[in-house]
Amino acid sequence: MNSNTDFTLAIEDLTVSFDGFKAVDSLNFYLDQNELHVVIGPNGAGKTTVLDLICGKTKSTSGSIKFLNEELTKMSEHEIVRAGVGRKFQTPSIYENLTVLENLEISYPYGRTVAGSLMFKRSSEVLEKINQTASEIMLQDDLDTEAGLLSHGQKQWLEIGMLLIQDPQLLMLDEPVAGMSVKEREQTAELLNKISKGRSVLVIEHDMEFVERIAHKVTVLHQGKILAAGNMEEVQNDPKVIEVYLGH
Repeated sequence: MNSNTDFTLAIEDLTVSFDGFKAVDSLNFYLDQNELHVVIGPNGAGKTTVLDLICGKTKSTSGSIKFLNEELTKMSEHEIVRAGVGRKFQTPSIYENLTVLENLEISYPYGRTVAGSLMFKRSSEVLEKINQTASEIMLQDDLDTEAGLLSHGQKQWLEIGMLLIQDPQLLMLDEPVAGMSVKEREQTAELLNKISKGRSVLVIEHDMEFVERIAHKVTVLHQGKILAAGNMEEVQNDPKVIEVYLGH
């Protein structure tokens, strides 16, 4: 049995009620280091709520969320980001009128203070990090392109890059391939496989073919509880999962 300290994320007995309705119900969930973990489940299963709880957007009613052994439930959203948790929402929040380079530069953690980010110079160290990140997200040839001109998929990658440049130890992505072309999905699968080598990645996704491509481990949520967890094959063959989710 792993001791708590081995996990990037350890969620125990997590519950959140909205007006008596338990959106997340006594959830226990563990995420290993360098693990790419996908959470699936029908709409209303509590998937996005779990991400909201981890990043502090929603406060839990009870339970514990430990990230690298730090208790997140006591921290503000801002402190959680600073602790090393990055989250991409469903709609990309990039600066459309800035270039790819400027978007990445704005996200660079200059001493994490406003004064720091106002005073920065484009040092060689910063540029190196920007170039490295741009090549990871397949936008090395588009550094001078205005973000608004990128394809839908490239905008999603840019946003992932804006998180990566902050070097989070946990990266959370909500439906990263929604609306992407087939080729962009394949490239995104490669990208996620690559970035999970140095950090833990938690993904919510509906596209089962995509899940199969990326998931080390899959958890199926249903009505705020875990219905099943394991590798893709185990989960796909689980009678409960077939009945509740895959049978539709």
